[in-house]
Amino acid sequence: MEKKILFPCVGGFVHGGDYNPDQWLDRLDILEEDVKLMKKAGVNCVTLGVFSWAAYEPEEGDFHFEWMEQIIENLFQNGIYTILSTPSGARPAWLDAKYLEAMRVDNKGLRNRHGGRHNHCMTSPRFRDKVAVIDRKLAEHLGRHPGVIMYHISNELGGECYCPQCVQKFQKYLAEKYDYDIDRLNMEWWTSFWSHHYNTFGEIEPPFANGETTIMGLNMEWKRFTTFNMNDFLQYEIEVLHSVTPQIPVTTNFMSLFGGLDYRKMAPGLDVVSWDNYPPFHNDGETFGETMLGSAFNHAVMRSLKRDTPFMMMESTPSLVNWHSINKLKRPGVHKLSCLQAVACGSDSVQYFQWRKGRGSYEQFHGAVVDHLGTDDTRVFREVAQVGELLQKIAPVAGTVVKSRAALLFDWDNRWAIWDVKALGQKTKKYEETCRDIWKVFLRLGVDMDVVGSDEDLSRYDVVVAPMLYLLQPETAGNLKAFVNRGGQLLATYFTGYVNDAQLCYLGGFPGDGLWELFGVISEEIDALYPSDRNGILLEDGSRWEVMDCAEILRVQDAKVLGTYTDDFYQGSAALTCKNHGKGNAYYVAARTEASQMSALFEKMLADAGIPVKKLPEGVEYHVRSGEEGNYEFYLNCTTEPVELSGVNGYDMVTDAPVSEKLTLPEYGAAVIRL
Repeated sequence: MEKKILFPCVGGFVHGGDYNPDQWLDRLDILEEDVKLMKKAGVNCVTLGVFSWAAYEPEEGDFHFEWMEQIIENLFQNGIYTILSTPSGARPAWLDAKYLEAMRVDNKGLRNRHGGRHNHCMTSPRFRDKVAVIDRKLAEHLGRHPGVIMYHISNELGGECYCPQCVQKFQKYLAEKYDYDIDRLNMEWWTSFWSHHYNTFGEIEPPFANGETTIMGLNMEWKRFTTFNMNDFLQYEIEVLHSVTPQIPVTTNFMSLFGGLDYRKMAPGLDVVSWDNYPPFHNDGETFGETMLGSAFNHAVMRSLKRDTPFMMMESTPSLVNWHSINKLKRPGVHKLSCLQAVACGSDSVQYFQWRKGRGSYEQFHGAVVDHLGTDDTRVFREVAQVGELLQKIAPVAGTVVKSRAALLFDWDNRWAIWDVKALGQKTKKYEETCRDIWKVFLRLGVDMDVVGSDEDLSRYDVVVAPMLYLLQPETAGNLKAFVNRGGQLLATYFTGYVNDAQLCYLGGFPGDGLWELFGVISEEIDALYPSDRNGILLEDGSRWEVMDCAEILRVQDAKVLGTYTDDFYQGSAALTCKNHGKGNAYYVAARTEASQMSALFEKMLADAGIPVKKLPEGVEYHVRSGEEGNYEFYLNCTTEPVELSGVNGYDMVTDAPVSEKLTLPEYGAAVIRL
């Protein structure tokens, strides 16, 4: 298995983060000290120029790149590389004053004022022209420097624009998608309801807050269009840069499970996927281990966007953020643990926002490697330096990838459709939570699942779980049938296959598009439960799963019943079924239960697929990265107590010691075992 080294010049993992020298151009002593401190912290790469437009171009047409060129050169001479950002994420005041159309219009039809960030219209020709000018000059003046190893496009893309230009572009997008057939659009959007029929594409408006928001097809297509439009803007920037420096790879930093953009549509245009990781450590709502598992799930989502290439953790905090409801400090040892988790899940970088705290403005109290104190004798700096040393020790892991034989299906379209549908309990749909909780149970069994789309190739997987697959893409049914027919173990849940990709209900029984034949059941009704309602699923072995939030009433065709309801008028009817297809099995769980209750069923599926289970103590994570030199096992102790693990053999790259059968991890301890 060949390694996918992102940056051979770095010699391993990227360690660094966002650096804003333009905030300190009047303090040459600080700029000089920064380089010294970076070397002490083991920093080998920084991200420059994320919000530097006003410093590059203080007035229209008056460009200044010499200061940044000097910064890049000085860093390079000290062994520190540069990820160079385009500055389109925040515009200078002169641009907005002159080109009003560059500013977005909100969903009430009001033009935004200058300020904040990501306040730009993605469609505006004027804004695109100004971005093209600054990006081209950036590439010409800085992109050819040997210290520049990557372009970072903008920053945390997001938001919508309802300006007249975007409305026209949306109408054109719809006309092209529906082959200029307005009758087809009316049929697929079911506009005969409430007399919402359109005569022309020019009559269609986006879902303004004070306009049409009740057509599910319109709402979905607006979200799809927003992704299309943002991706079009992203590719526009990339094309400008590559017209000058085609050899430099590109990325942009995604934001976890951000709901405004479908990252699966954007990832193919990037050379590397990167994202910003800010888990709410030490909160009151869950254990520290649960928070870590949530972060691991997010890493898996990002990793799965490009499954055969390491991703990058572009931002994280070495201490705290300034925008959580409670801005809690990372406790001693947590920084190293969370950084190793990112690496364990497939990241080839540990990067921070930010290197040095700014003196003023919105993020002056956001965590940084260098505090306002400005020294290297702080707890945070010492812990960052320890991570720098550790990343050098485990450098051979860089370029390896996580290879999973199990996958969880998670679709942005499906997510949007579930958000929008008027069904079930409006506050208890819990699509994301359901997916995440099931994924966590598999990880507790030592199985690091990929998180992939329902229309993606499933040939590399032997176990697939598809929670709440309410909306089916055109390829989904065939995908799942082929997976089971070749021997795959598939589990689907309640609320599967209700609508097609236009959100029209299937006729002839749910799950639709022929999936009822795959599972051997038809859902006749679905019941929403109040918190006070009680029901359960009685299994063949006498155990019981508690039911909450929703329960389907099934008509069993030719599936085997493995569990039945214990209460209500559907007591005794099927709640858990399985239909065999050769060596494959299609399981159907008709009601929501705690994911942990299904652990034994997941174990059976894994066993039937020949995937080994690794039982771990509570609060311990296990991940594996693989490459041409073999496997590397990661063990993470997410508890404040020491734990002892058995059956671990190899060489611990963290402690530089062999391990034979027994591995002891201290509080927040970690091991990287080379097999």
